[in-house]
Amino acid sequence: MNKQTVVSFIKLIRETKPSVARMLIAVTLSVVATIVGLLIPMLTKSFVDGFDIQNIKTWMIVGLVIVFVLQSIANGVSIYLLNYIGQQLVARLRERLWKKHLSLRVPFYDDNKSGELISRITNDTSIVKNLITDHLVDFFTGIISIIGAVAILIYLDWQMTLVMLVTVPLAIGVIVPLARKMYKISKSLQDETASFTSLVSQVLSEIRLVKASNAESREQENGFGAIRTLFQYGLKEARIQAIVIPLMSFIMMGMLVIVLGYGGYRVSNGTLTAGDLVAFILYLFQIVVPLSRFTNFFTQLQKAVGAMERVQFILDEEEEEYDGGVSFEGFNQPIVIDDVSFGYGNESDVLRDLSFTIPNQSTTALVGPSGSGKTTFFALMEQFYSPTSGGIRHGEQAIQEYDLAEWRKRIGYVSQESPILSGTIRENIVYGVERDVTEEELRQVAVMSYADQFIEQLPNGYDTEVGERGMKLSGGQRQRIGIARALIRDPELLLLDEATSSLDSKAEQVVQQALNNLMKGRTTIVIAHRLSTVVNADQLIFLDQGAITGKGTHEELYRTHATYRQFADQQLHVKELENRALFD
Repeated sequence: MNKQTVVSFIKLIRETKPSVARMLIAVTLSVVATIVGLLIPMLTKSFVDGFDIQNIKTWMIVGLVIVFVLQSIANGVSIYLLNYIGQQLVARLRERLWKKHLSLRVPFYDDNKSGELISRITNDTSIVKNLITDHLVDFFTGIISIIGAVAILIYLDWQMTLVMLVTVPLAIGVIVPLARKMYKISKSLQDETASFTSLVSQVLSEIRLVKASNAESREQENGFGAIRTLFQYGLKEARIQAIVIPLMSFIMMGMLVIVLGYGGYRVSNGTLTAGDLVAFILYLFQIVVPLSRFTNFFTQLQKAVGAMERVQFILDEEEEEYDGGVSFEGFNQPIVIDDVSFGYGNESDVLRDLSFTIPNQSTTALVGPSGSGKTTFFALMEQFYSPTSGGIRHGEQAIQEYDLAEWRKRIGYVSQESPILSGTIRENIVYGVERDVTEEELRQVAVMSYADQFIEQLPNGYDTEVGERGMKLSGGQRQRIGIARALIRDPELLLLDEATSSLDSKAEQVVQQALNNLMKGRTTIVIAHRLSTVVNADQLIFLDQGAITGKGTHEELYRTHATYRQFADQQLHVKELENRALFD
């Protein structure tokens, strides 16, 4: 752990703006309690040396009781304030992390597992809290206690003090290298804990896939492997503790034997009083107990610094810039795709040299085989990613220059599998809508998306809980809620990615009609494998392996594009058979 790491750690803590006043009060009270504790052995010495039942005064007993009570109160208030500061610090740190996570660019989530990110917000921040609430003040008051105790012992008998402290350098020589090793182990343990959290999160979120694939034994072995790894790191920590804890006990017993043996000898020859010996024993505990806590403090400090390194890694990531762009007044000009190429990370381009124009208030359909980059193009339109070359413009303005929040606010997006959040149907439909939605509006979009019939059949209607990721709903029901969510935003640009893919033929006809009505007067981009839903589009863009191989109307492509013609003949023939089956 180098100096720069410690400086970064302190800087990060300061950025959370902990209450300086509460910290000062807590530290002051702890220091007062420690100083009072240093006086107790001296009072005990006086009692022992001058013990006589007739000499004991009431005020002496009352005074001793008051000292103990005040010390207890000071400790109690200090502990509460420290816990308050620690909880406040971790809350602010989590708020900062949560805000950061919501502001990070989508590529960050492509490269990092969600379970590990969850561990950063929960586990790593808790480690920092534990350092502050359980160890930080103990460290500083321990220093005061040791310095004060040693100073008083030297005053009482410097020769006996030197003899008693002879084992301390030995302990420091052993503990320091062990603390360094503990840092490496703790850091690896935290990484493995994050990986295990990621595994658990992934498996439990996809438990239906696990069971349907008979993959329980495989995931069980993966989980057992991660648990065994954590177990091994836990054993490594235990080995170090198995050295440190007995060593501290050995030092304490060694000091106690020295004090009792050498002190008893000096009491017998009259150079030391019995009260002095008792005081030495009490001060011995005030030296050894803080020393043992130092070991825990440095171990916890190493863990906290390691945790903050990972937290800082997230805080240093590039954010999306929501504000400060050119004000976006709405889609009133054509969208120009100018020689756009894009690839994920270092992979080869998914899209290559796309160039076409989407006229305002028109419908453009992207067609072609799976894996040709159609959904990726939507991600570029939503500005989840930026093109690796070329650009997308609204009129003459690059879309990256617009205010991002205003840009996305005017887009309605329905994906192949509409994501559903845990909560009610109502909450899912109005998700992200900033204005108040009336009951009439809610029912209207439900009718238009063909969702009203199944919603009204549910016991609680729009207030029905859908379960995690909408698991209580069928795929078609989730899709229709996704369409209703897009409808209620009243968007100016519609992005429909297989919006009817999960519907049966009858429902598809109704929803397609609703979408046709919605698309009037709006700019619409449609992805469809079913050509029957887009044959009337103003233009079709045929994508194959990330490149445009044809564009025009359905009739134009059917005449001039052999692959499209084959594609269309097959699709429309299947559609005809479906219609016959429907009416037979």
